[in-house]
Amino acid sequence: MASLSESEGTNRGSMWELDQNLDQPMDEEASRLKNMYREKKFSSVLLLRLAFQSLGVVFGDLGTSPLYVFYNAFPHGVDDDEDVIGALSLIIYTLTLIPLLKYVFVVLRANDNGQGGTFALYSLLCRHAKISTIPNQHKTDEDLTTYSRQTYEENSVAAKIKRWLEAHAYKRNCLLIVVLIGTCTAIGDGILTPAISVLSASGGIKVQNPNMSTDVVVIVAVIILIGLFSMQHYGTDKVGWLFAPIVLLWFILIGSVGALNIHKYNSSVLKAYNPVYIYRYFQRRNSNSFASLGGIMLSITGTEALFADLCHFPVLAIQIAFTLIVFPCLLLAYTGQAAYIISNKDHVADAFYRSIPDSIYWPAFVIATAAAIVASQATISATYSIIKQALALGCFPRVKIVHTSKKFLGQIYIPDINWVLLILCIAVTAGFKNQSQIGNAYGTAVVIVMLVTTFLMVPIMLLVWKSHWILVVTFIVLSLMVEIPYFSACLLKIDQGGWVPLVIATAFFVIMYVWHFCTVKRYEFEMHSKVSMAWILGLGPSLGLVRVPGIGFVYTELASGVPHIFSHFITNLPAIHSVVVFVCVKYLPVYTVPIDERFLVRRIGPKNFHIFRCVARYGYKDLHKKDEDFEKMLFNCLLSFLRLESMMEGYSDSDEFSVPEQKTEGSINNAFLAEKTNNNTMCSNGDLSYSSQDSIVPVQSPLRGNSLLRYSSQASHTVSDELEFLNRCKDAGVVHILGNTIVLARRDSGIIKKIAVNYMYAFMRKMCRENSVIFNVPHESLLNVGQIYYI
Repeated sequence: MASLSESEGTNRGSMWELDQNLDQPMDEEASRLKNMYREKKFSSVLLLRLAFQSLGVVFGDLGTSPLYVFYNAFPHGVDDDEDVIGALSLIIYTLTLIPLLKYVFVVLRANDNGQGGTFALYSLLCRHAKISTIPNQHKTDEDLTTYSRQTYEENSVAAKIKRWLEAHAYKRNCLLIVVLIGTCTAIGDGILTPAISVLSASGGIKVQNPNMSTDVVVIVAVIILIGLFSMQHYGTDKVGWLFAPIVLLWFILIGSVGALNIHKYNSSVLKAYNPVYIYRYFQRRNSNSFASLGGIMLSITGTEALFADLCHFPVLAIQIAFTLIVFPCLLLAYTGQAAYIISNKDHVADAFYRSIPDSIYWPAFVIATAAAIVASQATISATYSIIKQALALGCFPRVKIVHTSKKFLGQIYIPDINWVLLILCIAVTAGFKNQSQIGNAYGTAVVIVMLVTTFLMVPIMLLVWKSHWILVVTFIVLSLMVEIPYFSACLLKIDQGGWVPLVIATAFFVIMYVWHFCTVKRYEFEMHSKVSMAWILGLGPSLGLVRVPGIGFVYTELASGVPHIFSHFITNLPAIHSVVVFVCVKYLPVYTVPIDERFLVRRIGPKNFHIFRCVARYGYKDLHKKDEDFEKMLFNCLLSFLRLESMMEGYSDSDEFSVPEQKTEGSINNAFLAEKTNNNTMCSNGDLSYSSQDSIVPVQSPLRGNSLLRYSSQASHTVSDELEFLNRCKDAGVVHILGNTIVLARRDSGIIKKIAVNYMYAFMRKMCRENSVIFNVPHESLLNVGQIYYI
């Protein structure tokens, strides 16, 4: 429906052509600077400062892994020194291949203007190929300064991949399912990371008090978790400056203790840096070695959070922080623990705390607990960000989003999700009570997210980077060579706790997929049932009703066409406002839409109809922020549009231009009105840009030159009169008209679809926030129009 072939268009008739010319998608200025959002150049001092700050945001989760890795790798104890050496060798080269080579030097480059995570990769793909399942985009959106994309040669590999992805709807759906799986599993990380990090850190209490019950450790962990989640609504702005020093102190601690243990206990452990011991490890332990991979894999937990928490740090700063501080300290920490375990095989369950010298034990315990809290906070914040991105792309129910910082727009808090995470986190901690089963669950979640990232990187490398296929194959082989064995090992532990992330991910997947499916079907229903502009014009300037003073903002998801809700409104009520504005709020697959490019305004039909359209465009990181002046911003854009429209009319050269040839003279006259008024204005806070409709083509028009100008002057109001008219309408009152639709499955639908639409989707819509709350519409100015959609 969005595009028709030329052969189909020639058979439509004059009324269809009139409809197309009076309500075409909005154009915008194409000459904007495209380089304003490229990564800035940073001085060396600033780069080092950002690298230091990234420690507290990006590396907390990865840095706390030494608390629980060896215990999960050897839950039944250690029998031979060579087993420890082999496990350490696996940890060393896993850290080298996955966090260092794959993520720090490859995946981080796939960020979306500083934004990382699964949805950032998906947004990049949506900009480079038409794979978005909600077809609400238009080619003019590609002119945004943040809408970067590549062009391809006709026979290139990238062009063939692009055509292959766009060819069938099931391919787009499969890609969306992969993205949702990665997203839902990442949400599971937000539950399991606080559970295992805080529980492992709290376990230090029992080391100095061997007779203490495990229940006491669990209670302490639960109290810390309740305090952590209860403080979320304050945000991290006020205490965020502490995060980087705490994590830096933690890395210095584990690195120093590791170096001390190597010197003190067994320096021969350094032979683990020879990869031949990996082969010997599998040769000696056989099936036991494969099962222990699930615990060894925990050494790279937090790697995906490294990408998801990229935020606004430059990639080079993160690369510096990881290579100079994180990576060396982690290697020293694991090597030191291995040296201690070889000399104290009975202490593998709590090797980290027992390897700490007694003189610094309690300070180390405090630092470990603080580092676990920081790691948990980073994962919780990443979960909020994931939910926000999913909501913006139509994959999650509308929930309340609160800004916790005026300086950093990325710092948000979602109350409903916060308490769900708290309940599930406490249930996991109190239910399992030990690190081993939580570790099994955590490992399963992490490796699934990594596999999803690997698969998404393939089209990214081909479409976005235009990499040679040999490099792509090399990346896939090296990644899967490590990740598939770990994934297989985690599957063996599904009955030992690995089922938890699968259940959590499945629950969130059902919620997100049902919501997205119904959202797409509702949008398609509105697209197919939108009203013809020819029908609107046939009603005349009064629309067949009494035009009462006032402005009516009609909210719709359609960026073009007259929504069905409007026809439903005017056929059931005897009056309509003097000025009608169709407001479309849509999200684009970009991380942000600059303020000065956010609003587009254009006129629909002749001037005396007083019908306008305003499209407000947002990126997946943008928020309405409870905009109380949203109504004022819309009105100011209308005023600016009228002024600019009047200015441009004086310079309009219509002597040789008109709309495509019509069948009747009346059609030509009406179409000409659209030509003269079919101009777009992009405005916000006084910044304007003008663009005329580019679909007007030269033809032999029966109306030429001065006759056209005379007709225009007779048919239009002066700008001062129209501005005065608009202000009087505003003073008379503003009404916001929203659709209160009920979505039901068709009677011939299957039982699964009926359950999903009639019960699950209906329940989620009932529980989620209303559009009137999201747009901050005053209750006294709200008018709901009820309808039933059968999908």
